[in-house]
Amino acid sequence: MTALVDVTGRLRKMPAEAGDPVSYTIRVGDTLIPLNEMVGYPLQFDFDGVIRCINCDRKTNKSFSQGYCYPCFRKLAACDSCIMSPEKCHYHEGTCREPEWGETHCMIEHVVYLANSSGLKVGITRGSQVPTRWIDQGAVDAIPMVRVTTRQLAGFVEVACKKYVADRTNWRAMLKGDVPDLDLVEERRRMLELVADDLSELRAAHGENSIRLSMKTGWL
Repeated sequence: MTALVDVTGRLRKMPAEAGDPVSYTIRVGDTLIPLNEMVGYPLQFDFDGVIRCINCDRKTNKSFSQGYCYPCFRKLAACDSCIMSPEKCHYHEGTCREPEWGETHCMIEHVVYLANSSGLKVGITRGSQVPTRWIDQGAVDAIPMVRVTTRQLAGFVEVACKKYVADRTNWRAMLKGDVPDLDLVEERRRMLELVADDLSELRAAHGENSIRLSMKTGWL
Protein backbone atom coordinates (compact mmCIF):
# COMPACT_ATOMS: atom_id res chain seq x y z
CA MET A 1 0.00 0.00 0.00
CA THR A 2 1.26 3.48 -0.86
CA ALA A 3 1.61 5.79 2.13
CA LEU A 4 -0.77 8.75 2.15
CA VAL A 5 0.45 11.99 3.72
CA ASP A 6 -1.27 15.35 4.29
CA VAL A 7 -4.44 14.79 2.30
CA THR A 8 -6.49 17.91 3.01
CA GLY A 9 -10.08 18.78 2.25
CA ARG A 10 -13.65 18.46 3.36
CA LEU A 11 -15.15 15.02 3.87
CA ARG A 12 -18.03 14.01 1.63
CA LYS A 13 -20.39 11.06 1.54
CA MET A 14 -18.32 7.90 1.18
CA PRO A 15 -18.87 6.28 -2.26
CA ALA A 16 -19.49 2.53 -2.25
CA GLU A 17 -19.64 0.08 -5.11
CA ALA A 18 -21.50 -3.22 -4.97
CA GLY A 19 -19.31 -6.31 -5.11
CA ASP A 20 -17.98 -9.18 -3.05
CA PRO A 21 -16.76 -7.55 -0.94
CA VAL A 22 -18.27 -4.07 -1.28
CA SER A 23 -15.67 -1.53 -2.41
CA TYR A 24 -15.45 1.63 -0.27
CA THR A 25 -13.78 4.92 -1.04
CA ILE A 26 -13.37 8.00 1.11
CA ARG A 27 -13.54 11.43 -0.52
CA VAL A 28 -11.31 14.11 1.02
CA GLY A 29 -11.66 17.30 -0.98
CA ASP A 30 -10.92 16.26 -4.58
CA THR A 31 -8.95 13.19 -3.51
CA LEU A 32 -10.47 9.70 -3.61
CA ILE A 33 -8.83 7.16 -1.31
CA PRO A 34 -9.67 3.44 -1.69
CA LEU A 35 -10.33 2.09 1.79
CA ASN A 36 -10.47 -1.68 1.27
CA GLU A 37 -6.72 -1.92 0.83
CA MET A 38 -6.21 0.11 4.01
CA VAL A 39 -8.00 -2.31 6.32
CA GLY A 40 -5.66 -3.07 9.21
CA TYR A 41 -3.70 0.17 8.88
CA PRO A 42 -4.08 3.21 11.16
CA LEU A 43 -5.84 6.33 9.89
CA GLN A 44 -5.76 9.77 11.48
CA PHE A 45 -8.21 12.62 10.88
CA ASP A 46 -7.40 16.12 12.12
CA PHE A 47 -9.95 18.93 12.21
CA ASP A 48 -8.42 22.22 11.05
CA GLY A 49 -10.95 24.30 12.97
CA VAL A 50 -12.80 25.66 9.93
CA ILE A 51 -16.34 24.61 8.96
CA ARG A 52 -17.49 25.41 5.43
CA CYS A 53 -20.85 24.84 3.82
CA ILE A 54 -20.85 21.90 1.41
CA ASN A 55 -23.08 23.88 -0.96
CA CYS A 56 -21.79 27.47 -1.10
CA ASP A 57 -18.41 27.10 0.66
CA ARG A 58 -19.32 29.84 3.14
CA LYS A 59 -17.41 29.71 6.45
CA THR A 60 -19.85 28.93 9.24
CA ASN A 61 -19.68 28.41 12.98
CA LYS A 62 -22.10 25.48 12.86
CA SER A 63 -23.28 23.12 10.16
CA PHE A 64 -26.87 22.03 9.61
CA SER A 65 -28.40 19.00 7.95
CA GLN A 66 -25.07 17.20 7.47
CA GLY A 67 -22.92 20.04 6.24
CA TYR A 68 -24.87 23.16 5.21
CA CYS A 69 -24.63 26.71 6.50
CA TYR A 70 -27.83 28.16 7.95
CA PRO A 71 -28.85 30.24 4.88
CA CYS A 72 -28.51 27.18 2.62
CA PHE A 73 -30.29 25.04 5.19
CA ARG A 74 -33.20 27.47 5.04
CA LYS A 75 -33.42 27.80 1.25
CA LEU A 76 -32.43 24.45 -0.29
CA ALA A 77 -35.03 21.80 -1.09
CA ALA A 78 -32.52 19.14 -0.04
CA CYS A 79 -32.79 20.48 3.52
CA ASP A 80 -36.58 20.75 3.70
CA SER A 81 -38.47 18.69 6.29
CA CYS A 82 -40.06 16.56 3.57
CA ILE A 83 -36.67 14.98 2.88
CA MET A 84 -36.93 13.18 6.21
CA SER A 85 -40.72 12.78 5.90
CA PRO A 86 -41.40 12.33 2.17
CA GLU A 87 -45.13 11.91 2.73
CA LYS A 88 -45.12 15.64 3.59
CA CYS A 89 -43.91 16.63 0.11
CA HIS A 90 -45.59 19.87 -0.99
CA TYR A 91 -44.36 20.05 -4.58
CA HIS A 92 -47.92 19.65 -5.87
CA GLU A 93 -48.93 22.73 -3.86
CA GLY A 94 -46.44 24.88 -5.76
CA THR A 95 -44.41 25.62 -2.64
CA CYS A 96 -41.29 23.54 -3.31
CA ARG A 97 -38.18 25.56 -2.42
CA GLU A 98 -36.52 24.53 -5.70
CA PRO A 99 -39.06 23.13 -8.20
CA GLU A 100 -36.37 22.08 -10.71
CA TRP A 101 -34.54 20.16 -7.98
CA GLY A 102 -37.82 18.56 -6.97
CA GLU A 103 -38.44 17.42 -10.54
CA THR A 104 -35.09 15.63 -10.72
CA HIS A 105 -35.02 14.21 -7.19
CA CYS A 106 -38.61 13.75 -6.04
CA MET A 107 -40.89 13.54 -9.06
CA ILE A 108 -39.13 10.41 -10.30
CA GLU A 109 -39.34 6.68 -9.66
CA HIS A 110 -38.64 5.56 -6.10
CA VAL A 111 -38.36 2.11 -4.59
CA VAL A 112 -39.89 1.00 -1.30
CA TYR A 113 -37.81 -1.87 0.00
CA LEU A 114 -37.32 -4.27 2.89
CA ALA A 115 -33.83 -4.69 4.30
CA ASN A 116 -32.12 -6.74 6.97
CA SER A 117 -29.55 -4.65 8.83
CA SER A 118 -30.28 -5.15 12.53
CA GLY A 119 -33.52 -6.93 11.72
CA LEU A 120 -36.32 -6.23 9.27
CA LYS A 121 -36.85 -2.61 8.27
CA VAL A 122 -38.66 -0.71 5.56
CA GLY A 123 -37.11 2.15 3.62
CA ILE A 124 -37.29 4.16 0.42
CA THR A 125 -34.74 5.31 -2.13
CA ARG A 126 -34.58 6.69 -5.63
CA GLY A 127 -34.57 3.95 -8.23
CA SER A 128 -31.07 5.00 -9.31
CA GLN A 129 -29.77 4.47 -5.75
CA VAL A 130 -30.37 0.70 -5.70
CA PRO A 131 -28.34 -1.00 -4.24
CA THR A 132 -26.16 1.92 -3.02
CA ARG A 133 -28.68 2.95 -0.38
CA TRP A 134 -28.75 -0.54 1.09
CA ILE A 135 -24.97 -0.69 1.26
CA ASP A 136 -24.86 2.72 2.96
CA GLN A 137 -27.22 1.44 5.64
CA GLY A 138 -25.17 -1.66 6.34
CA ALA A 139 -27.82 -4.12 5.17
CA VAL A 140 -26.72 -7.74 4.82
CA ASP A 141 -29.67 -8.35 2.51
CA ALA A 142 -32.41 -6.27 0.91
CA ILE A 143 -35.22 -6.68 -1.54
CA PRO A 144 -37.41 -4.23 -3.50
CA MET A 145 -41.10 -4.37 -2.69
CA VAL A 146 -42.83 -1.76 -4.85
CA ARG A 147 -41.82 0.89 -7.36
CA VAL A 148 -43.72 4.17 -7.29
CA THR A 149 -43.82 7.26 -9.47
CA THR A 150 -42.89 9.91 -6.86
CA ARG A 151 -41.06 10.31 -3.58
CA GLN A 152 -44.26 11.33 -1.82
CA LEU A 153 -45.97 8.10 -2.88
CA ALA A 154 -42.98 6.18 -1.54
CA GLY A 155 -43.49 8.01 1.75
CA PHE A 156 -47.18 7.06 1.85
CA VAL A 157 -46.32 3.38 1.30
CA GLU A 158 -43.57 3.54 3.93
CA VAL A 159 -45.99 5.05 6.46
CA ALA A 160 -48.39 2.17 5.83
CA CYS A 161 -45.61 -0.37 6.34
CA LYS A 162 -44.36 1.32 9.52
CA LYS A 163 -47.46 0.08 11.30
CA TYR A 164 -45.93 -3.39 11.12
CA VAL A 165 -42.15 -2.97 10.84
CA ALA A 166 -39.42 -0.52 11.90
CA ASP A 167 -38.05 2.13 9.55
CA ARG A 168 -34.73 2.58 11.34
CA THR A 169 -31.65 0.46 11.93
CA ASN A 170 -30.45 -0.37 15.43
CA TRP A 171 -26.85 0.54 14.60
CA ARG A 172 -25.52 -0.92 17.85
CA ALA A 173 -26.91 -4.34 17.02
CA MET A 174 -25.71 -3.98 13.41
CA LEU A 175 -22.13 -3.23 14.49
CA LYS A 176 -22.19 -6.19 16.87
CA GLY A 177 -23.30 -8.45 14.05
CA ASP A 178 -26.58 -9.24 15.82
CA VAL A 179 -28.47 -9.68 12.57
CA PRO A 180 -31.10 -12.45 12.38
CA ASP A 181 -31.57 -14.71 9.39
CA LEU A 182 -34.62 -13.56 7.45
CA ASP A 183 -36.42 -14.84 4.38
CA LEU A 184 -37.01 -11.49 2.69
CA VAL A 185 -39.12 -13.01 -0.10
CA GLU A 186 -41.52 -14.33 2.52
CA GLU A 187 -41.37 -11.07 4.50
CA ARG A 188 -42.24 -9.14 1.34
CA ARG A 189 -45.22 -11.42 0.66
CA ARG A 190 -46.43 -10.94 4.23
CA MET A 191 -45.98 -7.16 4.12
CA LEU A 192 -47.81 -6.81 0.82
CA GLU A 193 -50.74 -8.66 2.31
CA LEU A 194 -50.77 -6.40 5.37
CA VAL A 195 -50.76 -3.17 3.33
CA ALA A 196 -52.93 -4.38 0.43
CA ASP A 197 -55.83 -2.09 1.35
CA ASP A 198 -53.49 0.90 1.72
CA LEU A 199 -52.01 0.25 -1.72
CA SER A 200 -55.47 -0.02 -3.25
CA GLU A 201 -56.47 3.35 -1.76
CA LEU A 202 -53.26 4.98 -3.04
CA ARG A 203 -53.77 3.57 -6.54
CA ALA A 204 -57.34 4.86 -6.56
CA ALA A 205 -56.08 8.34 -5.67
CA HIS A 206 -52.93 8.48 -7.83
CA GLY A 207 -53.54 6.07 -10.70
CA GLU A 208 -53.36 2.32 -11.17
CA ASN A 209 -49.82 2.46 -12.56
CA SER A 210 -48.51 4.74 -9.82
CA ILE A 211 -47.55 1.72 -7.68
CA ARG A 212 -46.07 -1.40 -9.22
CA LEU A 213 -45.05 -4.55 -7.38
CA SER A 214 -41.41 -5.59 -7.73
CA MET A 215 -40.84 -9.32 -7.64
CA LYS A 216 -37.06 -9.24 -7.95
CA THR A 217 -35.35 -11.54 -5.48
CA GLY A 218 -31.89 -10.00 -5.23
CA TRP A 219 -30.05 -6.75 -4.65
CA LEU A 220 -29.97 -5.79 -8.34
